[in-house]
Amino acid sequence: MNLSMKWLSDYIQEEIPVKEFCHCMTMSGSKVEGFETEGSSISKVGAGKILSIAPHENADALFVCQVEIGTEAPVQIVTNARNVKPGDLVPLALDGATLPEGKIKKCKMRGVESFGMFCGLETLGLTVHDFPYADPDGVLVIQEPCQVGEDIHSALGLNDTSVEFEITSNRPDCLSVIGLAREAAATFHVPLHLHTPAFHANSESVSEQLSVEVQNTTLCPRYCAGMVKNVKIGPSPRWMRERLRASGVRPINNLVDITNYVMLEYGQPMHAFDLRYVQDAKITVRNAKDGEQITTLDGTERKLSPEMLVIADSEKPIAVAGVMGGEYSGIMEDTTTVVFESAYFEPTQVRLTAKKLGMRTDASARYEKGLDPNSTITVLSRAFELVEQLGAGEVVGGIIDVNNVGEPKPPVPFDANWINGFLGTSIPESDMIHYLNELHFKVEDGMVYAPSFRIDIECKADVAEEIARIYGYNNIPSTELQGLADARLTPAQIFNRQIEQSMVALGCYEIAAFSFVSPKYFDKIALPADSKLRKPLVITNPLGEDTSVMRTTALPSMLEILARNYNNRNESARLFEIGKEYLPTTPDQLPLEPARLTIGMYGGNVDFYDLKGVIEALMVQLKISDCRYERCGEDCPFDEKSAFHPGRSAVLYAGDTPLGIFGELHPNVQNNYGIGVKTYAAKLNIPEMLEHAATEVSYQPLPKYPATTRDLSLVCDDGIPVAQLEQAIRKAVGNILEKVTLFDVYKGQQIAQGKKSVSYSISMRSHDGTLTDEQADGAMKRVLKALKAMGAELRM
Repeated sequence: MNLSMKWLSDYIQEEIPVKEFCHCMTMSGSKVEGFETEGSSISKVGAGKILSIAPHENADALFVCQVEIGTEAPVQIVTNARNVKPGDLVPLALDGATLPEGKIKKCKMRGVESFGMFCGLETLGLTVHDFPYADPDGVLVIQEPCQVGEDIHSALGLNDTSVEFEITSNRPDCLSVIGLAREAAATFHVPLHLHTPAFHANSESVSEQLSVEVQNTTLCPRYCAGMVKNVKIGPSPRWMRERLRASGVRPINNLVDITNYVMLEYGQPMHAFDLRYVQDAKITVRNAKDGEQITTLDGTERKLSPEMLVIADSEKPIAVAGVMGGEYSGIMEDTTTVVFESAYFEPTQVRLTAKKLGMRTDASARYEKGLDPNSTITVLSRAFELVEQLGAGEVVGGIIDVNNVGEPKPPVPFDANWINGFLGTSIPESDMIHYLNELHFKVEDGMVYAPSFRIDIECKADVAEEIARIYGYNNIPSTELQGLADARLTPAQIFNRQIEQSMVALGCYEIAAFSFVSPKYFDKIALPADSKLRKPLVITNPLGEDTSVMRTTALPSMLEILARNYNNRNESARLFEIGKEYLPTTPDQLPLEPARLTIGMYGGNVDFYDLKGVIEALMVQLKISDCRYERCGEDCPFDEKSAFHPGRSAVLYAGDTPLGIFGELHPNVQNNYGIGVKTYAAKLNIPEMLEHAATEVSYQPLPKYPATTRDLSLVCDDGIPVAQLEQAIRKAVGNILEKVTLFDVYKGQQIAQGKKSVSYSISMRSHDGTLTDEQADGAMKRVLKALKAMGAELRM
């Protein structure tokens, strides 16, 4: 719904800045989509009076004009327009002016300077419907009263502002200027100036010249009709054309414009019938007959069905009720007598009819939301008032009113204490009544009587909403809702998000695999025949064999997706998934569903240590500090060890708890998946990781005392993992240890067969004072003693 601010000023005589108007109307429940000011793309254009016209000395098709613009000297304009003459007032865009099509600059045309240009309708963004007297192909010759040099916005009425509202389906009363004016008056607490239509009819009686019969009073509870004779078809006055244009409606002629104007003003659609095409001057509101057809105003022939309501004469349908008139029911240039219709049609019927016919009109959009049946007489009176005001015809006396409207909706109880409790406010009862009165509600004897145009008021909560929005939603204090859960992420959800963010930061892409898999997956990862993982939950009604069981290990799902990427010729992949495994318990209980993190990667020169580095970085981010890595041996706690290369895989521990397994795929498993490059994978247990993650972060101050560094080179059996040596060093040094760094592992001619050389840098620091040589030497002695017990000797 587009609202003209000029039109609104008829009802609210307050100067309200448009931005403040839009904000406050939105806050009170009438959502504003935006606003647009007419002619905002036009500047430095005014009304100029042509003083003289002379032929161009170098061009037969051009003319040189001297134009008065209200300054001391006239302005010279070169033009090719042939519809202007001396004394005409025309829109003149001067040098530097802006128009919808661009900027205007002075120029020379065949050697003669032109300091601007004359404007036509199209140049100003207008059409012949806005100014019917104008030449659509020439310069606009202004016939409006204006002054020489007057800005074109005021001279042509291009200075209105349209505010676009989004009207919800429960507020059809706001699909009108008066409806929005009511809302604005209540929002800004200002008087609303409504007008009571009045007209002077002749002494004839419409009931003697026209008859109306309503056969289906359920679908048409009220039908009003009136007549205008001696019709004079012509253009509407400028003020009406301006308001229609600002509302997004194209002006056509005075009678059609009157019906559109009244529909925009009151929200009640109207239709005007040419009496010549109403057979026997009889209007019947009835259901369509089976197989009946009508050609609507848009020239389309439409087949009707019995559930549709039509307006008919004594022989045929002449309009589809609430949707569109028939081909010959409209106003023509030679129309002399017109029948005006103002009716209330049942909303559901209009909606179903319009949908079945594939039509949606302004009228149907309003009728289907529900209108006020009590406004039909007022709307008809307003149309007759405009007919008289515009000199468009002679109103015939009387109005035919077939009224079968039932009882009004019952009132709603008014309970100020309940409303305050419902809203969480402490609004005085007198203020509540005042707000309701501003919205045209009445409060009497503890009951609230809604006006007939407010079809959405049905219960106490609706009344509370009306009070709340006028009181101001922003004035209602914030309170916690009662009876609702305090929704927060669980520790497990927070932990999963940390894993997800860390893996993405480490350059991996997240995937999501199906939880139901094929039993063949267990063979593809060479799972032992006696593994408990080979006893999955079987789906009762699977989509197929490939999705017939719930996965007991997430590793095959990752390998399937890695294989698919490889087969699609993706040179490299770094993927991860956070998903669940489904481990059966007993037949009468649901399975365990532990969360798992699986990682897979290949290509890009990736190796075992790249995967290990990703896992180490992840452990740091998750604050799991007591990690150690052990080669995957016979005592590996994971059945998936069969999927990994026996010499290039490891188990991750936190203390004595196994957190996961990772490494290079076994060549046979890699061949099973058809991956032609070395592939690396990991499966980590998220619940165990969460258990060992630090929940609180403690910060240490910067060290005050210097560190002492000692380097240590050892010779030991090749089979001793360097991680075990590092653990021994950490334990022996104690709490003064800052860090241990492995910087060299060597095997060669200088080292005995079956031995290796391992070198560490040990950094020690005390927070109580500078370490003495005796303290450092004592720590190193403890280290050598612990290493000697493991078979590691100091390299000489």
